[in-house]
Amino acid sequence: MPKMIDVMNLTPSTIEMTQKAPAKPRETDEEIIERLRERFNILDDMTRAVKKGDVRAMIVSGPPGVGKSYGVEKVLSRHDVFADVAQDEKLKKYEVVKGAMSAIGLYKKLYEFSAKKNILVFDDCDSVLLDDLSLNILKAALDSSAKRTIHWNTDSRSLQSEGVPNKFEFKGGAIFITNIKFENVKSKKLRDHLEALESRCHYLDLTIDTDREKLLRIRQVTQDHNLFETNGFEFADYEKEEVIDFIDANKHMMRELSLRMVIKVAALKASMPNWRKVAQLTCMKRA
Repeated sequence: MPKMIDVMNLTPSTIEMTQKAPAKPRETDEEIIERLRERFNILDDMTRAVKKGDVRAMIVSGPPGVGKSYGVEKVLSRHDVFADVAQDEKLKKYEVVKGAMSAIGLYKKLYEFSAKKNILVFDDCDSVLLDDLSLNILKAALDSSAKRTIHWNTDSRSLQSEGVPNKFEFKGGAIFITNIKFENVKSKKLRDHLEALESRCHYLDLTIDTDREKLLRIRQVTQDHNLFETNGFEFADYEKEEVIDFIDANKHMMRELSLRMVIKVAALKASMPNWRKVAQLTCMKRA
């Protein structure tokens, strides 16, 4: 006979224990790989939507070296192929911006790509996300109103000499590829700015946060996209496993868990018999 609970003698802590939801089951490797595959498929779909003009802007957040930029550029480069076939230079209107950028540089670049269906991709160009003036320009460029007008209210010889007006309408789209996880930003002032930008964009978190997820992403790319063959390595299946197993076994000591690291280790394996020893010296942190 099951034991009866004396409800009259339940303490608050006992009630909390009895009401606690069951623990969420741990994801299997196969479930994680499928989740990551789905996220990157969505990234491709969203990039196409930005290119078509159906979506104005997207923020893609994830760790370095997991293929964020590759997926976006692959989709956009296909439009270049179509533009070449159609012999229409107007279709070839996207640019990938990397590195630091000033607020006035951002203003000029937005003007250059202000036409409809033009795309600017800010790839790890976090200076535009961390500067107050740049963020205000971006908020104007991506506003939800039907007409998005950007102003530069300070006299500038640089703008005048290049024929850039002090205001213009922005009809293009933008994609931000960043390692920053917006919800982890500590500064309240910056967090408020980023939340205002996030409210104007679709925000796609690729959910690759742990070493396990990074390694499974590596395996997923190896399976789905012929990672080794694409980079010129003619390895047998067991040789591919040797490379990935080496990284997996030393994951806590690798300088980076990324697709780039796989290519580094693969290059060593392809070129020298003592590749493991060399990889320990060049790809791993000192104990």
